Amino acid sequence: MPLSVLIVEDEFLIAMEMEEVLHDLGYRSVGIADDMESALEKATSSVDLALVDVNLADGATGPRIGEHLAKNLGIEVIFVTANPTQLDEGVEGAIGALEKPVDLAVLGEVLDYVIAVRQGADVQPPAHLRTFGN
Repeated sequence: MPLSVLIVEDEFLIAMEMEEVLHDLGYRSVGIADDMESALEKATSSVDLALVDVNLADGATGPRIGEHLAKNLGIEVIFVTANPTQLDEGVEGAIGALEKPVDLAVLGEVLDYVIAVRQGADVQPPAHLRTFGN
């Protein structure tokens, strides 16, 4: 079964492009959320990974969303943001951050990395992924 991914992004065109890339790579999108309320509504047990922007329709709620998804729901979290420095040293429970724009190859490498880590493999993160020390 392919990885199920929740996209938390308030820029509609970016979210749609990310969803298309996920499908092209063989992953399943479980939906798009543009704020904290919709992200938490869509975060179910069927979600394996969330791609979360920092600044959303309701402000800079991405870090709080990511921490909640990771710590309380066991969802892997990768931040995808134009300004990863807003995340300082990271967000508890999250894997790391990618800087926008993200191309198909980089996103594919990161998704492969997440799968390998979930399977217990000892692998190095892709060069474009800034991992957090959690």
